[in-house]
Amino acid sequence: MKLYRFSPIASEAELYDAIKYLHVACHKLCLRTFGRYLPVRGNIGIFAHYEDELACLTSLRERLTDQDAHYKHKYFRLHEPIVVPPAHGVPGATYTLLYIRRVDPYRSQVGDIDFILPPEEHQALKGTLNLDTFVNGARLFGRPEENIIELWDSDTDAAAYVAAKPLPLTT
Repeated sequence: MKLYRFSPIASEAELYDAIKYLHVACHKLCLRTFGRYLPVRGNIGIFAHYEDELACLTSLRERLTDQDAHYKHKYFRLHEPIVVPPAHGVPGATYTLLYIRRVDPYRSQVGDIDFILPPEEHQALKGTLNLDTFVNGARLFGRPEENIIELWDSDTDAAAYVAAKPLPLTT
């Protein structure tokens, strides 16, 4: 029995399969929560579930990204953006930043994607949410300094977040 949908990811092709899956799953989560698709923030995260998988994914990330262009040494700019075309009603998107999450026994999801909500809408939504309870599939993320809203559905093995502005890069 396979515990995780894609793990262990052991090749670039498997990484891209996971990214395509996340793209669709997170967009559907966004649609369920907001009744519409939001634009992506440009970053995509893949969650490692095994230590050897983390080593493989980190090696892939080092090969695919510019190690000097990053946000908090977490999100690294891809040498070549990953473009997922629109399909089956789900909009396409371009991902320019890749994040590999370390093994976390409390995160069984495949990974995550961030979306952008205009600042005034983001602020209004934040006013209706709290840290501990999901309201219509959304809650304030546990690190208020990040100013992010977390989306969640128990039937989805992907996580999505909503921010009011793009990630700044160090170059």
